[in-house]
Amino acid sequence: MRMNEIQMTGRLPIDSYGPGGFRIDGAWHEGSLILTPGGRHGFDGAVDEDALAPVLAEAAEIDVVLIGQGSDIAPLAAPLRAALEAAGIGVEIMSTASACRTYNVLLTEDRLVAAVLVAV
Repeated sequence: MRMNEIQMTGRLPIDSYGPGGFRIDGAWHEGSLILTPGGRHGFDGAVDEDALAPVLAEAAEIDVVLIGQGSDIAPLAAPLRAALEAAGIGVEIMSTASACRTYNVLLTEDRLVAAVLVAV
């Protein structure tokens, strides 16, 4: 069987998550994290206008944002969903664990993806 190394086009996958943060490229990031094509941004864990600002600022480079809400999943506030959709960004709500796995898969497919991840 031939094995090919996966290329992430300059973006780094999530190595691991929990408790209370994320490991990316061997570095530990304490707390909740936003990953966009332009970089990494910490946030307080509240998925609100402030948390989505880095995603909206890079809307031209993002097709879909994965919102990992921890272990409890709830609908995104209607005005936030409307702002993302108006910017042409699809929204997927899921647990943080699922969002981390899905983010990595979408990176391997060279998709334009961002993630808003509440630390667990």
